Amino acid sequence: MEINIAEVVAEVTEAFLRYERALTGNDVAVLDELFWDSPHTLRYGVGEHLYGHAEIASFRAGRAGPFARDLLRTVVTTYGRDFGTANTTFRRHGGERIGRQSHTWLRVPGAGWRIVAAHVSLAPPEVTA
Repeated sequence: MEINIAEVVAEVTEAFLRYERALTGNDVAVLDELFWDSPHTLRYGVGEHLYGHAEIASFRAGRAGPFARDLLRTVVTTYGRDFGTANTTFRRHGGERIGRQSHTWLRVPGAGWRIVAAHVSLAPPEVTA
């Protein structure tokens, strides 16, 4: 298996950046599109454990936005041509704590890159970078 094929890294990076624009702009339609429409998809966040696309979409529909944040460090790694991860740290504007976000991306036939698992957490207050 090839790790970090340049064009695949570029594809996952663009999908991740599209997600970031949709997230900070509260574009719920794009957020729903980018999560794999499957009962196997999951999202663990700060205060929620969501199983399946329907639960994730319901959560998104009720969430307030938009909001601004700065990405601090993002690492995209791909495995072969159809699987990758995007991990980032961030700080929301007006916030002090560092957030952490992980995505597992899968190339879904006929749909393109989709998030199959996501995790968002806050680092302990003593972690500053």
